[in-house]
Amino acid sequence: QVAGPAREILGDHPRIFLTEPLDYLDMVTALRRSHLVLTDSGGIQEEAPTFGVPVLVLRDATERPEGLEAGVARLVGTDRRRILGSAQEVLKASGPSVERGSFPNPYGDGRAGERIADIVTAALTGQPRDTTDWAGA
Repeated sequence: QVAGPAREILGDHPRIFLTEPLDYLDMVTALRRSHLVLTDSGGIQEEAPTFGVPVLVLRDATERPEGLEAGVARLVGTDRRRILGSAQEVLKASGPSVERGSFPNPYGDGRAGERIADIVTAALTGQPRDTTDWAGA
């Protein structure tokens, strides 16, 4: 229900790339090169802010309200005019003068693995931790 109309409306646009689902590394590469993400995927809502990419959520509700509260995601629903208007607004606001990633990522800072290893090492050796807990966005 989505792929057909998306291809019909957006398929010939030179700056829009419609793809089949990507593996993780390809997805990360795509996000790093994106200026805006339109998605209904909860996982993408969490990943895009890591790369400083604003997200328009093509749903009426999301199970990831942290992104909305932090301003890294916006619920726009499925109305064509609302989606287009929101996309134009975000792209104009995130021009060359706006630093990518200048907004907080409510999902973490990418150092969870390092902290987990540090906590385990400290617990097993009795040595103090080298890392501090994430303070949040």
